[in-house]
Amino acid sequence: MLEFLGTFAFALSGIRHASGKHFDWFGGYVCGFAVAIGGGTIRDVMLGVTPFWMTNIMYVLCTGMALFAAILFRKYTRKLDNAWFVFDTLGLALFTIAGIQKTAGLGHPFWVAIIMGCITGVAGGVIRDVLLNNVPVIFHKEIYAMASVAGGMLYWGLFWLDINMPIAVISTFCVICLIRFLAVRYHISLPTLQEER
Repeated sequence: MLEFLGTFAFALSGIRHASGKHFDWFGGYVCGFAVAIGGGTIRDVMLGVTPFWMTNIMYVLCTGMALFAAILFRKYTRKLDNAWFVFDTLGLALFTIAGIQKTAGLGHPFWVAIIMGCITGVAGGVIRDVLLNNVPVIFHKEIYAMASVAGGMLYWGLFWLDINMPIAVISTFCVICLIRFLAVRYHISLPTLQEER
């Protein structure tokens, strides 16, 4: 369920960015699909398992549903800028949790699970930005990947404290979303590297 919701949210985000570059429908689908499955594919390859979308056609169909929704409501695209940001944030949170759970389920240590959760959450966005010839969001000063890492650390802390799993998942989801929303709302960012002149 987490991966399905994350796939839909990320696919919508990717299709929205593609529409801003005036891609055709197929190009929008490719961009949405790359965002939706990119992070999980990299994670699964690194973990030595079959990429998740290759064992279930649901993810291919889910991206198609996202494309249909984007086309159907295209008249409201400009009015939905905040909604697209929310979809992107929800995808980040959901995929981070899914990545952590899958990695932990394969018996890897907690620090690997946190890294894989971050890769699952942000790598699709990097692929999207490369396809669109943009500087990847995670390289900007905007808080994005760090929200994923913070959520991963919270998840593992709650797991270590033997907190009920649904509570850990909901808490992690809320914290990742909250960090993203607050960072954007109040323009909170990491320091940037400055070249000496």
